[in-house]
Amino acid sequence: MKNKLSIVIPIFNEAEGIYPHISKLVQYIDEISDWKIDILLVDDGSKDTTVIEAKRLIKTYDQIELLCLTRNFGKEAAMFAGLQQAVSNTPDAVIVMDSDLQHPPSLIPKMLNLWKQGIDVVEAYKTTRGDEGKLSHIFANSFYSLFHFLSKIELQNHSDFKLLDIKVVHAYLNLPERERFFRGLISWMGFSSAKIPFTVEPRLHGTSSWSITGLIKLSITAITSFSTAPLHIITGLGITFIILSVITGGIALYDKFMGIALSGFTTVILLLLLIGGFLMLGLGMLGVYVAHIYNEVKQRPHYLLNKKDTILKEKKGKT
Repeated sequence: MKNKLSIVIPIFNEAEGIYPHISKLVQYIDEISDWKIDILLVDDGSKDTTVIEAKRLIKTYDQIELLCLTRNFGKEAAMFAGLQQAVSNTPDAVIVMDSDLQHPPSLIPKMLNLWKQGIDVVEAYKTTRGDEGKLSHIFANSFYSLFHFLSKIELQNHSDFKLLDIKVVHAYLNLPERERFFRGLISWMGFSSAKIPFTVEPRLHGTSSWSITGLIKLSITAITSFSTAPLHIITGLGITFIILSVITGGIALYDKFMGIALSGFTTVILLLLLIGGFLMLGLGMLGVYVAHIYNEVKQRPHYLLNKKDTILKEKKGKT
């Protein structure tokens, strides 16, 4: 009896490259004879002809299914939707990867071999960042360093390219939170893991769908979801300013009683601006955490399905 593997691939506005990319992936996994492998494409509300190309793939290859969301809910929601659907196929393991072949299919046999050795999570990490710009490289390194400092979870050069044992998938899906950071949560759960290095190949078609704004939003969500340290930093700053205020006030009173003329108008203005800036920063940080609470309390679903374009095959047991 063959083991079953589901490959979950989020897609968004990838009409130009999805057909050649997924075709190559199918040709590669066809050579893995000791596993029964299916591919689930999760369209995250594409505005181009991605869905049309995905349906063309389904007509060509029996292994492919298509799950369509009603709009762009974000990659985290698309991965969550894909994992939820994947478990209905009763796989032994699930791989999450991108569709652009920057996550090399050649790693899949190595991942499967490590799973057979009892590893629950096989993580692919980047040894290079491909054709990523210097600014993006600096931003990524800064984020991972700050994330590790605040949360104590090491994610340097990690990617969403992972193999998960089915029990890990179930544990991930059972986590109650609405705002998710996939890489962080998988590491946080603490299942046995192994790492495989890979080199990010140049993108052959299209461009990354991530914008600077989207990356900043994801970074803020990730940090505030795994650490309350920013709130403690605000408290620390408040205590620091109280101490400075007491010292400055004492000096001012001393000078007044000694009859020394004060000429510190510029200093006062600068202090007011500085304190005001930190107060606004503190209120903004509190607002981020309140927004997290607000989103969790609403209990809205992670995504909604576009059943019209969704194409799923009849579920079968292991063969």
